[in-house]
Amino acid sequence: VVSWLFPNIPKNHPALASITTNIIANILGLGWAATPAGLKAMEELSAKPVEQKGGNLPAYVATDEMCTFLVVNISSLQLIPVNIIAYRQYGSANPAAIVGPAIIATTISTLVGVIWCKIKCKGRIRNN
Repeated sequence: VVSWLFPNIPKNHPALASITTNIIANILGLGWAATPAGLKAMEELSAKPVEQKGGNLPAYVATDEMCTFLVVNISSLQLIPVNIIAYRQYGSANPAAIVGPAIIATTISTLVGVIWCKIKCKGRIRNN
């Protein structure tokens, strides 16, 4: 999945481990654990930029991989929304009732984000 999401990142790039850690932590609902991995991934992607298809970009422009990672990180597919369940335990009859709707909402937001990134990356390549 990671190599499909980020096709331009070589297999030995140091950012792949941080990206994978971030995605797994987000899926498990551990946003506090995902943040350091996300920061490390962006740092590694900017320190060792990935060559872009369709032309050279200035150093201050985010790469397609950086943008895709940001969208995937923000949309944050979650199977277990730990924080929301914790907040709902104060006054809710069934705090875990949010799990089903949360899975649906985060799946849709992640799918829309990934599709948008793939379309924009292909469009940018075609325009160059």
